[in-house]
Amino acid sequence: MAATKAAVRKGPAQAPRNPNPLQPFVWEGTDKRGTKMKGETLSKNANLLKAELRKQGINPTVVKPKPKPLFGKAGKTITAKDIAIFARQIATMMQSGVPMVTAFEIISGGQSNPRMKEMLDDIRGSIESGSTLHEALGRHPVQFDTLFRDLVKAGEQAGVLETVLDTVATYKENTEALKGKIKKAMFYPAVVIAVAILVSAILLIFVVPQFQNVFKSFGADLPAFTLMIIAASDFMIAYWWLVFGAMAGSIWGLVELKKRSERFAEFLDRITLRIPVIGEIMQNSAIARFARTLATTFKAGVPLVEALETVAGATGNIVFSKAVDRVREDVSVGYQLNTSMRQTGVFPHMVIQMTAIGEEAGALDTMLFKVAEFYEQEVNNAVDALSSLIEPFVMLIIGVIVGGMVVGMYLPIFKLAAAI
Repeated sequence: MAATKAAVRKGPAQAPRNPNPLQPFVWEGTDKRGTKMKGETLSKNANLLKAELRKQGINPTVVKPKPKPLFGKAGKTITAKDIAIFARQIATMMQSGVPMVTAFEIISGGQSNPRMKEMLDDIRGSIESGSTLHEALGRHPVQFDTLFRDLVKAGEQAGVLETVLDTVATYKENTEALKGKIKKAMFYPAVVIAVAILVSAILLIFVVPQFQNVFKSFGADLPAFTLMIIAASDFMIAYWWLVFGAMAGSIWGLVELKKRSERFAEFLDRITLRIPVIGEIMQNSAIARFARTLATTFKAGVPLVEALETVAGATGNIVFSKAVDRVREDVSVGYQLNTSMRQTGVFPHMVIQMTAIGEEAGALDTMLFKVAEFYEQEVNNAVDALSSLIEPFVMLIIGVIVGGMVVGMYLPIFKLAAAI
């Protein structure tokens, strides 16, 4: 009994560590026809690899550990898109009946990113050592988040891993597509601001001083608007490093403050939701993420309360995250999901009604998937509308900046011509 209690206190058993982990080796050799061959293979040691190569009819001449890069790990960073592609690949192979270890070996062999290949080889090694898939994925929590691992664990426990992997792959693909739309929506306003700043800086530093030399030869009083532009030009020439440093520092400071202060991050998220067009895009994307994540986890067999705990961090907006946390607390004490969502005041009426219908019909996941598809399409439409609106807006901003400076520089010339 004491031993049992001790085991409970320690929590779930850890995956057994492989005493002889697989290592990458590079080898060269000749086949039975004398043709030279070379490759890269994982093995516990060189002798085992030589024996394996001989079984395949290859006479190894060189077998040595793969040299490590001089400057840290080689290869690009593993992105969310890489994980989405991997999820689809492993789901397809598992549904086709390919054994899991073989599937990892095939996917790893086709990787061009050494970091991704190294991670897949490590996961494969863990599985060969007796770990389950979700335990092996847990060795890489940065690439495979809690949601991914929980879904895989639910699939393993229910004996429907192939189906769950397909669901996870679809979820990751839709999530990355939605993120791409959001980045596109945020990219255009950033471009407008950056172009406006760049054009202004070029005019003030390089163009205005040329006119200033001409004005000195006039020996006449300059208009106030022209003097203001000249003063701005002198300041930019003398302190351009301070201006750009202050802008960079401000951006960095805002990013760091948002990371460190939850209250400030919530304030920014609330402000963002109130911005015309952009606020609508951010709200619709948060609802789409909420609906798709909850539908995916619930369909995989994760209990609703646990699913809501995972969903809270997937909305991408603190306002919605706090709302989901409140929903989870209400559901845990017996409230219906749609009733709890109504109390938060952040979910649209349509989402609440669709959720209510899904609960009554026993098809909550199906209705939530429909909600996700609807709001993802709304995001697509809003981003396309923003793209069409932003182009004339860019021209207007640039026109005002350039036109204003041109008028300011030509005002003295106009006055001189009138006097003559």
